[in-house]
Amino acid sequence: MHDILARQRHAQQSDGPPSAALRIDRLDRAIGLLVDHADEIAHALRDDFGHRSVEGSLVTDVAASIEPLKHARSHVRSWMRRERRRVSPSALGLLGARAWVDYQPKGVVGVVSPWNFPFNLTFAPLAGILAAGNRAMIKPSEFTPRSSELMRRLIAQAFDASEVAVVVGGPEVGQAFTALPFDHLLFTGATSVARHVMRAASEHLVPVTLELGGKSPAIVARDADPDLAAARLMFGKTLNAGQVCVSPDYALVPRERVDAFVAALERAVRRMFPTLRDNPDYTAIVNERHHGRLRGLLDDAERQGATLRWLHPQHDMLGAQRIAPVAIVGVHDGMAVMQDEIFGPLLPVLPYDGIDDAIAQVNGRPRPLALYYFGDDAAEQERVLSRVTAGGVTLNDTVMHLTMDDLPFGGIGPSGMGAYHGIDGFRTFSHARGVYRQARLDVTRLIRPPYGPLIRRILRTRIKR
Repeated sequence: MHDILARQRHAQQSDGPPSAALRIDRLDRAIGLLVDHADEIAHALRDDFGHRSVEGSLVTDVAASIEPLKHARSHVRSWMRRERRRVSPSALGLLGARAWVDYQPKGVVGVVSPWNFPFNLTFAPLAGILAAGNRAMIKPSEFTPRSSELMRRLIAQAFDASEVAVVVGGPEVGQAFTALPFDHLLFTGATSVARHVMRAASEHLVPVTLELGGKSPAIVARDADPDLAAARLMFGKTLNAGQVCVSPDYALVPRERVDAFVAALERAVRRMFPTLRDNPDYTAIVNERHHGRLRGLLDDAERQGATLRWLHPQHDMLGAQRIAPVAIVGVHDGMAVMQDEIFGPLLPVLPYDGIDDAIAQVNGRPRPLALYYFGDDAAEQERVLSRVTAGGVTLNDTVMHLTMDDLPFGGIGPSGMGAYHGIDGFRTFSHARGVYRQARLDVTRLIRPPYGPLIRRILRTRIKR
């Protein structure tokens, strides 16, 4: 890994910032890998998960990775342009002085990508990394070994190791990877692991972007259409069997409508999945450890008095490593299911007694990566938006803000720091270098010693309200 990093850094320094044409070529090569190997990617993911919807993988890990790369390809020339800035209106900033910002490549960017969307959460950030003119080293997850090895092989076919390289291995490799002196490090994963990543990066003062998760709430307003809200909420909750960082983690529903809304959730699930047993559209939990963790959350909730409302009649007919969608009612904060991100098809449904109560419940927890609100009352919608701080928001749907190339994607606090996607990704992986060019006239002589009456007159014009 040290040798690859040294080779990439030497190449970056020797070659200088890549031209727009070279950046577009690199983006094209990344797009070509996804287009030419789409089926291979989907089948590797299916094998890693035990079962994963092939069409779902083509949507989330292939098509949704191609779009940000194409977006960057279309806009990289304009993003690279020197950005003129206003010269401060002072005596020293007049008479021909100029100011601007150049966006320089940072150099070598390390990418630690997770198991839930191995290709999307590698190639989507690569759009900004490559558009910004960087080189990249990638460490994919050991939990999806077939996908990681396929990614290593494909990247090696399209890129020289001095441009983009993939390093595979277990936790010890990941630990050593995050300790490398990169010029920037992007980590996508659990908040608990992010603390170790940030600590390792701090040894070399490596700037980090952390894309984490947390308990993302869905607030269902009194005026929301229950069936439409349920359908859209359960799409986000069953996508990849809930193994999504922006999956709705719990739903807040008016107290008097909890039972009716759970019934709407059941109707939504049965429309999407007429059968569950051997259904090719319903994804498995990635491994036995995570499956056991989710079963433990259900057992703990039941032990403490919660009621499990299974949302499909075939919930007990699934094979190994699959869990049917289930609503959990009667939960409280002492239950494990309400303490950490669920990352599965379990949906606690909590009552609220007014929008301020719902807001207070959300704000009583760490700031989430995503916030969802269902309802058409504009004033209430704005109240939620202004009172809740979250990484990103989708109104009247779930997950969709993540697909917008022109919106920044990132968390805040425990749900992450920094953002990428579109121009925000380009800027995250660039150094915004400010440049000031002085006028030919020697105006700074006005503030050089020896001081006298002139500098005092200048100061009187500046030191005032």
